[in-house]
Amino acid sequence: MHPTLMNKGTKGDALSGKTILLGVTGSIAAVKTIELARSLIRRGAEVYAVMTDAAQTLVHPYALQYATGHDVICKITGAIEHVEFLGVGGLADLFLIAPSTANTIGKIANGIDDSTVTTFAGTSLGSKIPIMIVPAMHESMYDHPIILQNIERLKEVGITFIGPRIEDGIAKIANIDDIILNVERVLSQGLLKDKKILVTSGATSEPIDPIRIITNRSSGKTGIELAKEAYKQGADVTLVHSAHLGREGIKELYVESTSDMVDVVQSELRGGFDAMISAAAISDFTLETIEKDKIKSGKPVTLDLVPTKKLLVEVKKSFPDVKLVGFKAEVGVSKSVLVRRAKSLMRSNDLDFIVANDVGKGGMGTEDNDVLIISGDGVKEVKGPKNMIAKEIIISLSEKI
Repeated sequence: MHPTLMNKGTKGDALSGKTILLGVTGSIAAVKTIELARSLIRRGAEVYAVMTDAAQTLVHPYALQYATGHDVICKITGAIEHVEFLGVGGLADLFLIAPSTANTIGKIANGIDDSTVTTFAGTSLGSKIPIMIVPAMHESMYDHPIILQNIERLKEVGITFIGPRIEDGIAKIANIDDIILNVERVLSQGLLKDKKILVTSGATSEPIDPIRIITNRSSGKTGIELAKEAYKQGADVTLVHSAHLGREGIKELYVESTSDMVDVVQSELRGGFDAMISAAAISDFTLETIEKDKIKSGKPVTLDLVPTKKLLVEVKKSFPDVKLVGFKAEVGVSKSVLVRRAKSLMRSNDLDFIVANDVGKGGMGTEDNDVLIISGDGVKEVKGPKNMIAKEIIISLSEKI
């Protein structure tokens, strides 16, 4: 076995069993393809590379042979590689062209097959194997009206575009994480295809004075993984939180206080959503009076707290048809008590199911967790990395929609 392939699946199995053909063209961003190929493999994919002549002047084929663990296709031979991989019934599940130059985009849009990558693209279009294009070029080239027309033309025939990032006058290749996330979306089961999902995440904070706040220890990692997993499964995702994810395709709305969270969520839900996952650790109390000036240090201070609005109650009252997933955190309780209290919250808020855990045993701020997914169908324990837990929660949600 090639040493590279020993890393297959070390960062998850979302692409397990999938074969991705990586098309590399003559952009300087071709240097990023080594990292991209290895990232795909770490998520379980089998990766092969095809390079144009121009790409080979920037990155040696040996580098991509090392990165993929397979010989690199540098020309079409009697083995008719384009048909082997992208013909009807071909080996590949996706043709990922990253980076793609303006030249390659224009040729594909106009049916010109005069390079390895354009020949593979033409074959893929004919066999209806998905194509994803990741542009990279100078901004002035990207803003060329004919190039923009060509991109729209290719989108109309089902080709997915990721990026570019516009920085320093350059239309840069999309972040590796953005590319991976969207590859996983294209190749997923599509459990939430055409569904609109809202996810709340992380801690809220309540102001004491212009500087100080009351908050909690939630990192928001579970909520972020839930938003990503829902997006992978084809959903239109809105993430409401106080952090920053910055993943292309996921809409983010930023809030601080519980009041902000309730108002923003209610406003967003008016646009019509199929489900809401309430993963945020929302403050139960806020200040009765917020000091306008900074409180002087050095003396004892008494804070008068009042209960905040209950987000789930407000949402169920205003949007009774939205599927609701809640979370219940306890500290230092037995499994039976945790289940009983979670079920009580589920019934009182008419939730479709609830996720419960004992945060005294871990979970807050960690990469792993141990949770119970509780519904009318029973109790399922899920233990492991938060991305794996998010996957199980999204599967449960897909069964309810």
